[in-house]
Amino acid sequence: MDKLKLGALTGIFFILGALLATGLAGVELPAWNPLASSRLLDELAPGQYVTVYDQQGKVLTKIARSVVPGDEIITADGKHYRVTKVHDFSARARFLGADKEFLAWQEFFAQSTLPVAVGRPGDVAIYHTHSDESYVPSDGAASIPYNGGIFDVGDRFARALERQRVRVIHSRTPHDPHDAQAYVRSRRTAAQLLKSNPAAIFDVHRDGVPDPDFYRQHIRGETLSQLRLVIGRQNPHMQANLEFAKKLMARTNESYPGLVKEIFMGAGDYNQDLSPQSLLIEAGTYTLYKEEAQDGVGLLASVVPAVMGIGAQARPRIPETRTPGAWSALLWIIVITLGGIAAFLVLSAGGLGNARQRLKTFVTKELEFLRALRKHGEDNR
Repeated sequence: MDKLKLGALTGIFFILGALLATGLAGVELPAWNPLASSRLLDELAPGQYVTVYDQQGKVLTKIARSVVPGDEIITADGKHYRVTKVHDFSARARFLGADKEFLAWQEFFAQSTLPVAVGRPGDVAIYHTHSDESYVPSDGAASIPYNGGIFDVGDRFARALERQRVRVIHSRTPHDPHDAQAYVRSRRTAAQLLKSNPAAIFDVHRDGVPDPDFYRQHIRGETLSQLRLVIGRQNPHMQANLEFAKKLMARTNESYPGLVKEIFMGAGDYNQDLSPQSLLIEAGTYTLYKEEAQDGVGLLASVVPAVMGIGAQARPRIPETRTPGAWSALLWIIVITLGGIAAFLVLSAGGLGNARQRLKTFVTKELEFLRALRKHGEDNR
């Protein structure tokens, strides 16, 4: 009897397993899954990072995130790479060629003047998935649970945007601990912010690469932090968010060469499925001074509004055409025209006296006609 029961149970489990396997084989999993991607893509601990090399062994970038084959990088000069191999903390990437869309935006912005955003037409939302992230030289630690220095970087970004007359909603909601579920917790914050229908939403982080000089840059006489734009490859808004990132990097680096280091496209979604204009910004790394990261996002904010298209664009001033010289020319035209008419009347009348008489007769007849017309109107009332 026991053997029969055991056999029956074994058979049931076998059938259930077969049905499950068959069902899963025919089910297409969603392209984006916040829970799965957050487990995969949680940032590495400070000091741990992946170095990405090109096919010639040259360092392309360093990043304190999990890197997997298929991740992509677009450098500041428009070179496009795809990761092909990953081993421990080292990755190899293949050159795909120049990114034509990015280069087109780069050329466009190089030949155009960025209009000034005025008014209060739309919102920008800012939040922080990893709310503990901090900067050792300024904050004294790489991590300050629930109140990291990254909040101050977000504040600077918000204030700089407000100086561009853009309304900003900056959430200081903590999402600690800094673990695989942080993106799940921050998703609720992002969803809440999106209820105000912002034109764009930014998740502001800092990197964990230990070398401060990897991000430190001298721009227009100031020492500040470069920025990295991060896009999730597995979300339905991936292409829209990528186009936004390309435009932003092209225009920002036109004004401030080297400020945006690169665009990194990683597996996962980073909650970017929630909005077609959603970006993750990495403002420097934990070994930089916080003030350097703040200065970096401050410069970025001066470019963001017009690139996003939120703001009444300043109209070009139309030069005044009726200058004193123009009035003088108009006066001469009137004088010449009247002179021509007078000369015609004199010649056609056979002399100045006849011309005067004709003019007097014309005026008298016109006045009599107007009087008769007026009297006729009064009689018909």
